[in-house]
Amino acid sequence: MSDVQELLGQIPVQRIASLLGTDTASAQAAVEAAVPTLLAGMQGNVQAPDGAAALEAELARHRNGLADGDVDPSQVDTRDGEKIVGHVFGGQQDQVASRLAGTANLGGVGGDLVRRLLPILAPIVMSYLAKKVLGGRDSGVQGSGAQESPAGAGGIDLGSILGGILGGFGSGGVGSGGLGDILGGILGGSPQPQQAPRTEQDQDPPAQSGPAPDTTDSVPPAHRSVTPGELIEVDLPDENR
Repeated sequence: MSDVQELLGQIPVQRIASLLGTDTASAQAAVEAAVPTLLAGMQGNVQAPDGAAALEAELARHRNGLADGDVDPSQVDTRDGEKIVGHVFGGQQDQVASRLAGTANLGGVGGDLVRRLLPILAPIVMSYLAKKVLGGRDSGVQGSGAQESPAGAGGIDLGSILGGILGGFGSGGVGSGGLGDILGGILGGSPQPQQAPRTEQDQDPPAQSGPAPDTTDSVPPAHRSVTPGELIEVDLPDENR
């Protein structure tokens, strides 16, 4: 059993479905999409300067046993969950929820379901990671997944741990596009503005070949400017006409 499957097995889907007023199948699909995405978002955060140290400090705060045994979703601190989700997704949790709803085939109302689900799942995921990474540290023993960080940041290589927990989910485990498409498209920067297609009226006129025609002589005499001293030819009427 993979770490993600172990974590998913500890989440009371039926209770969450009842709490959110949805059916078990929809809740199950939403949970299976949201949990790996939360982990992938945390993995991306630890790549930022001081990101690993900040996450380790949060994990220490969540050594509360919430993910041990029977989890009661009604007892989850969703205000804390909102803060976690906002930090993990950089305030773009609504966009993430919409993309996950589409990935999980939850239909038009799925975005709201995932949006309400994420603050419930986030503290459970943090508690699970705290047990796995920091479990037993007070007695000098790190959790089963802990590895020494090559950079020594916080003493634990959280990036490698999260990557190991995600396994294949990071590249394509959620839907056909994978977590990279979901998070990269949302958190990877704003798309470049695109120009509207040019209509036929907007097209530049075709370039003319050869020298430009000299239109000086075609200007009617009445409209030509005269230089002082210039001889002007005037057509006089023929007397023999």
